[in-house]
Amino acid sequence: MTNPSKPWLKSYPDGVPHALDPSSYYSLVEMFEESFANFPNRNACEYLGKFMTYQELDDQSKNFAAYLQSLELEPGSRVAIMLPNVIQYQIAMMGVLRAGFVVVNVNPLYTARELEYQLKDSGASVLIILENFAHVYQKIAKQVPVKKTVVTSLGEFIGIKGVVVDLVVRHIKKVVPSWSLPQSIRFKETLKIGAGIHFHKPKISVDNPAFLQYTGGTTGVSKGAVLTHQNILANAKQIELWLEPGLKGKHIEQLIFLCALPLYHIFALTACAVFGARKGGMLIMVPNPRDIPGFIKLLKSHPNLHIFPGVNTLFNALIHRPEFSKIKLSNLLVTIGGGMAMQKIVADEWQKLTGVPIAEGYGLSETSPVACVNTPLITGFTGHVGLPVPGTEVIILGEDGMEVPLGQLGEICIRGPQVMTQYWNMPEETRNAFTADGYFRSGDIGMMDTDGYVKIIDRKKDMIIVSGFKVFPNEVEEVLSLMPGILECAVVGTPDDETGEAVKVFIVKEHEHLTEEQVFAYCKQQMTNYKRPKKIIFRSDLPKSNVGKILRRELRD
Repeated sequence: MTNPSKPWLKSYPDGVPHALDPSSYYSLVEMFEESFANFPNRNACEYLGKFMTYQELDDQSKNFAAYLQSLELEPGSRVAIMLPNVIQYQIAMMGVLRAGFVVVNVNPLYTARELEYQLKDSGASVLIILENFAHVYQKIAKQVPVKKTVVTSLGEFIGIKGVVVDLVVRHIKKVVPSWSLPQSIRFKETLKIGAGIHFHKPKISVDNPAFLQYTGGTTGVSKGAVLTHQNILANAKQIELWLEPGLKGKHIEQLIFLCALPLYHIFALTACAVFGARKGGMLIMVPNPRDIPGFIKLLKSHPNLHIFPGVNTLFNALIHRPEFSKIKLSNLLVTIGGGMAMQKIVADEWQKLTGVPIAEGYGLSETSPVACVNTPLITGFTGHVGLPVPGTEVIILGEDGMEVPLGQLGEICIRGPQVMTQYWNMPEETRNAFTADGYFRSGDIGMMDTDGYVKIIDRKKDMIIVSGFKVFPNEVEEVLSLMPGILECAVVGTPDDETGEAVKVFIVKEHEHLTEEQVFAYCKQQMTNYKRPKKIIFRSDLPKSNVGKILRRELRD
């Protein structure tokens, strides 16, 4: 009989277990090594026409691990990876874990201020960075604990074609500003050194941290969610069990994943890099999904893909291109929507063009990320984010901390083997993030219906979601408050056709001659693209409560 306190179990597709067996692996490394052994001749990934087999990925990640071990870092040291979707990401990520260290994923578009905060907070000993962003790191290199910097380029691993690619980006497109990091080493050089060193296989437990995944959480400054080997292994297994009914009866030699989302983002990291390796799949790496014409060209050359995770804004950009309607993705099995709310109009048009509905899911960096997702058996857009995945419990709590009846609004709280252990070096934030009985407070407002389907309504705080990335008004306001000429400011989210939401700022001038252009230029220096205000409104004053608190609610209204 189905547990009445877990109404979602009665809605599970046939064959999906209600519980999750503990992982048979001791670590992610063991899982990767099993795939290396089982699929040595299969292609693990493809990037700009260059393929890398599982055997090559095994050899190169082991060489990189040996190089890292030669640096004599402390056990559990953090290694920051600041790369877009290139082959080097997979080599580095697996190499760091194989060496017994912890991966710190860094957004390559961070400003110097944001990068400095994350490197200091994580205490990263090594930074792996694309040369395009080396000038950003150079500005703060002396202020951070990094002992060694490994630099790579877009073309470094793709042979003769790579030489041309690097020539174009450096000298024609001019997107590699000049930089100087005297102590740095090229990525390929580290592999040569590693190949000549004995690799020591460390003892890794499932409880050891694997990733520091930085997130705004639900409030305030960026926090490092500590995700263990067990957290990520559990979520990969949950995804596998959930997708099984959709793959049943299909004779697929190798699953092909489209990696359009950045691998440094938790959604692509688990759903593509980790789950893909578990299944012996191949990742098609999209280095720049914002280049929609280039992306469509890539899709034309890979019509055989099976799994396509994405966000609403990406699907929206594709369906509005006439040339996309000519592409026949006849092998597409599952399109997974996450990172931000899916819009019905986008999901319906996507299904019309591809024949495959978008299975919307829900999760957070703190949940590795998948907590709920629609089954691959849906026939159309559902308007909800599906059911809790196996082994996951979801409750909806009211303002009083008590569970609300089904169908009523409250804060979505999650408990399961994929939920982070803590926020890095933030004991108070960690305590506040969990209920007394171990449920993670998501900070999102939603509801659960009588069949266990979860619907997201809004965010508890004033968080803004821009193209799937979280933006926190407090951080943007703090940066703006440092700009000469601004007396007061308040930041809110505003609907945006391109990005779902955009940042809107209301400013009270200190100096009359302050202009929109000056504010935009300042924000460009201080903040990564998605955090920057898209709209600026100057006002003579801001609405405040009787204790002087700025009322963002009134500005939104």
